[in-house]
Amino acid sequence: MNVLPDDVIEGIRLFNEARYFEAHEALERAWLEETAPRRDLYQAILQVGVGLHHARNRNRRGALRLLDRGSEGLRPFLGTSQGIDVARLLADARAARTTLAAPHGLDRYDWTAPVHVHLTDVD
Repeated sequence: MNVLPDDVIEGIRLFNEARYFEAHEALERAWLEETAPRRDLYQAILQVGVGLHHARNRNRRGALRLLDRGSEGLRPFLGTSQGIDVARLLADARAARTTLAAPHGLDRYDWTAPVHVHLTDVD
């Protein structure tokens, strides 16, 4: 596994605690500092988190838009990248989007089991 930058590790931890605003800040720092293509992976994770932040704040349109952007950004990294299970994150983000897009989706989304970023060699 490639070693993730500290800001990415912190961003993932915050994302998995459903602290999406704080996760955004950490991931944005990593995204701005990175020059390699993996910066797009950090941005995509950030966008999924912002989408969930919008959903929690009852902004359905913003949630769907950011989940779409984030999902599209994850696609080039399918499988595992940087020790992140991107395929699982993409599947979970798409499932969340499907739920949120449905009638009463903001009310039906299960916040007790939100989308998480899973690391492939941690557990």
